Amino acid sequence: MKTYINKIAIIGFTIVLTMSMISCKAVKNSNNKQKGAVIGTTGGAILGAIIGNNVGKGGNGELGAVLGGVVGGGAGILIGNKMDKQAQKIEEEIPGAVVERVDDGIVVTFDENSGVYFATDKSNINSASQATLNKLANIFAEYPNTNILVVGHTDSVGTEDYNMTLSKNRAYSVTNYLINKGLSNGRFNTNWFGESQPKYDNNTADGRAKNRRVNVAIVPNQTMIDDAQQQANQN
Repeated sequence: MKTYINKIAIIGFTIVLTMSMISCKAVKNSNNKQKGAVIGTTGGAILGAIIGNNVGKGGNGELGAVLGGVVGGGAGILIGNKMDKQAQKIEEEIPGAVVERVDDGIVVTFDENSGVYFATDKSNINSASQATLNKLANIFAEYPNTNILVVGHTDSVGTEDYNMTLSKNRAYSVTNYLINKGLSNGRFNTNWFGESQPKYDNNTADGRAKNRRVNVAIVPNQTMIDDAQQQANQN
């Protein structure tokens, strides 16, 4: 009898362990729409980590307040579906950009090799960058229920103060260009970090080129969140 009970216990433990492993794999391998239902409400920590956090002298506001949290449940699935479609559209229209779906948002990274770049010590939008930003503006117009965060970075050449100002000017150049294309000023928040948030080695020419970058983060606005929650409650 004791042996029989032990066998039952072992089988039960095996089933629980297997279900736990399956559950973990489902979260790990799920797409962004499915993750929205599992993660629940958190801060925009992951998204903030990719575009830079509010450390140092740069920026004009806490990124957490701009990025918001992750919407869970059925509303998160609906939001994830919309953001997935927008991310795919950006990848199709701007193949050189690095497009990542993170939390409930999208992070687009432009450097000197991927569509939006600046001449040395310059902050004006050149003709090649205009072509990319024109495509981006059209996509933003197609998906109006999102807010847009523009973040400027530089390499480490020059003084820290100079680079902070340069990254600010470059970020605002992108923001103002997009607004001048007819997008609402209220959708934008602009931030800058100078040389303080390098992603690559500043000791190499290639690393410095990649660090001279602008990130664009796209997050659902309150209208999209409210609509998704209302739709989820009706289902």
